Amino acid sequence: MPETPVTGPTVAPAAAVILAAGEGTRMKSDRAKVLHEVAGRPMLAHVLDAVHGAGITAVHVVVGHQSGQVRERFQGTSAVWVEQAERRGTGHALLMAAPHVGDAERTLAVLCGDAPLLRAETLRALLETHRSAAAACTVLTCEVPNPAGYGRVLRDAAGAVTSIVEHADATEAERAVREINSGLYCFQAQAVFSALRELRPENKKSEYYLPDVVRVFLARGLPVASLRATDATEVLGVNTRRELSDATRVLVRREIARLEEEGVTFVAPENTYVEPGVRVAADTVIHPFTVIRHGVVIGKACDVGPFSHLRPGTRLDDHAEVGNFVEVKNSRLGRHSKAKHLSYLGDASIGADVNIGAGTITANYDGKRKHPTVIEDGASTGSGTVLVAPVRMGRGAKTGAGAVVTRGHDVPAGVLVAGVPARPLPATSRTEGKES
Repeated sequence: MPETPVTGPTVAPAAAVILAAGEGTRMKSDRAKVLHEVAGRPMLAHVLDAVHGAGITAVHVVVGHQSGQVRERFQGTSAVWVEQAERRGTGHALLMAAPHVGDAERTLAVLCGDAPLLRAETLRALLETHRSAAAACTVLTCEVPNPAGYGRVLRDAAGAVTSIVEHADATEAERAVREINSGLYCFQAQAVFSALRELRPENKKSEYYLPDVVRVFLARGLPVASLRATDATEVLGVNTRRELSDATRVLVRREIARLEEEGVTFVAPENTYVEPGVRVAADTVIHPFTVIRHGVVIGKACDVGPFSHLRPGTRLDDHAEVGNFVEVKNSRLGRHSKAKHLSYLGDASIGADVNIGAGTITANYDGKRKHPTVIEDGASTGSGTVLVAPVRMGRGAKTGAGAVVTRGHDVPAGVLVAGVPARPLPATSRTEGKES
């Protein structure tokens, strides 16, 4: 579906409050809902990305359930953490942030921490709609085929918003409405905090519902605006394991579509997993059943897969090749270098024109620390080689099949080693069988 159009850059001042205090009981988990991962990262991280991408730097996160774990996971994040010790609804959650927001005249974006599919472009568009309408409140809405569980947006004959009714409190006629409240708003800060103090928990859950401020605004004669998102996936919240996997599929499809637009070929995109935050240059081919994690960088005209796993910190230079059942972690593979079969390359720096034989392993972990392996230009490893880090293979060095190069026993440039532990072969052995 097309994205919501962007009308222009964000205009300061603006702040954001992300509501992330819920338990997420339908996840059936001991972990806070916003810490569950979507496409390799906690769902709250995706919401923070959208906020920062929209140009908002003053960010407040309301936490409650397992707040300590949430703060620890996002340690170093430039956000103000607001505690909602007693969860009494979304309106109550936002009110907890009132003492921290400051600047009563500023625009306040309010988002849900369990809605990881929102794009920064859509948030920017909502901010611009809010400012151009000079509204007290602007709500992002969307029409969906199945609105069950979402608040319904009710309008008058002229199309103006009259109220937002939660699903649990809606009549049968109101439940038939397919336009839903996304849970994303822009407010004039002073107006919303004033309205929140008038709310009463007169509903089936006895909670303070944030959407009820719309009724207060209209009663005061304050303008309420709306923006309808054209991509329904952006407003989907994550409340169950099924919705968690659905959200991951959406983000993976988006990332693959972006890379295809940039000239990358996916032989079977429906059977390929690519996390957001990957860089791949044109003319690279990605084969089926490949997993590419965030932070991976792949150069031009590379060949990846099938059944490859590229983990964070991986970099493939132009024309590099990684094939069947090869896992690469925090390693660089140089130009025209190949690792085509059954290998693990961890914490390795591999030069250009290197051939990694089938079954090669860089044994980077000694039980306490990770150690590096360096393989210089033009070197090659025989099948089943184990390189026990820290170790270096010099330019043009080789290992025989099954060689175990023990830690600290570097292989000099141009030398062939074999055996367990690996030792240099006599010069005569290295020349036997060569044509004169």
